[in-house]
Amino acid sequence: MPDFAPFRALRHAPGADLGALIAPPYDVLSEQDIAALKARHPHNITHVDVPAGGDLSLPGQVAAPSGGTGGDPYAGAAQTLRQWLAEGVLVQDAAPSYTIYRMAFADQSGAARELVGVLGGLEVVDQDAGGVLPHERTTPKAASDRLELTRATEANLSPVWGLSLAKGLTAALAAPGEPVGEVLVDGVVHRVERVADRDRIAAIAAIVAADDVLIADGHHRYAVSRAWRDEVRAATGRTDTAAEQTLAFVGELVEDQLSIEAIHRLYSGVCWDHLRGALAAYFDFEPLASVAPATLGQMVALGRLVLLSPDGRALWLIPKPGAFDGVRALDGAYLEHALAPLAGDPSAARLRVSYQHGLAEVLEAVKSHSAGVLIRPTSLAEIRRTARQGLLMPPKSTFFTPKLRTGFVIRPAGA
Repeated sequence: MPDFAPFRALRHAPGADLGALIAPPYDVLSEQDIAALKARHPHNITHVDVPAGGDLSLPGQVAAPSGGTGGDPYAGAAQTLRQWLAEGVLVQDAAPSYTIYRMAFADQSGAARELVGVLGGLEVVDQDAGGVLPHERTTPKAASDRLELTRATEANLSPVWGLSLAKGLTAALAAPGEPVGEVLVDGVVHRVERVADRDRIAAIAAIVAADDVLIADGHHRYAVSRAWRDEVRAATGRTDTAAEQTLAFVGELVEDQLSIEAIHRLYSGVCWDHLRGALAAYFDFEPLASVAPATLGQMVALGRLVLLSPDGRALWLIPKPGAFDGVRALDGAYLEHALAPLAGDPSAARLRVSYQHGLAEVLEAVKSHSAGVLIRPTSLAEIRRTARQGLLMPPKSTFFTPKLRTGFVIRPAGA
């Protein structure tokens, strides 16, 4: 089972305007987002987490204009981090601590929820070693940017999101810790509290160590942490450095907290008729007059998917009886199974799939693709079964919301 350790956190100095200093995760930011965040405040975390000129190579994200110290954006980020420490912009906790992180929000149905977890140092384990488990196959993504940034700063900036399969973590986090800050962003209240009491630290560590932790978001960040750990081990010959853990938000896998949305599919490289024909072997079609936010709820209630054409047409996809016997009950798995013949057809060898969250975004993006498919959110029961049986879901099967903010806590990760 994984170790989960407190650490001497780097935080913005007391009294700082955290709303101007934190940011969404780097991998959901556009070029315009980055520019706006950097312009918001000279100490916004993006000045370190998204270094100017860094090769981000991530879907939906474009590098900021080139710059940095001596042309090296990562050295520039490290220098900025050191400068913030020297000037007192950032201060380090006197003793190891955890940080309770609460998010209060309304989900898609309008129901009020509060999600609670704890920021700490999660053990970095070898692939397939157990203890810290992936829950879906990952898509190829350049890791050089995050590894270069970690090498330069020797810090974990953006947390991995983990779900503990142990019972009792929510109860252990119920009592408030020492207030650190509170921010309202896009209707979500983000609240962070420091926990330095040794007995409470020990209790939290014991709960997390009692069972596996499933990675909900941040598979690539965790893989980069593994590469960094191996580099530090090779350089120092030690296995007791801060590189043995990585910054993680760990919450309990409980239904009343988690809000899981779908990541829809966009297809290109084949014509509409060819793709529709492949799906016809597994789905019946019915016309759908229009697609609106209410359609997402109807999909769940009726057990259907929705096929979108680039010219604005929409069809219900109704699974044929028995068509998916032996296939996992996941829309992403259904589509992989139904479209597998296209991958073996020389005339359709260019079939490509990409992923998009958000209904409005999909309806706009499908105009420049062969087709789109709206899928249903993955159930919590299926996520739990995936973990317990050591299975992997198709890529981009889950979108956990709301997204954690970067900048509340920085974790030193050097030797």
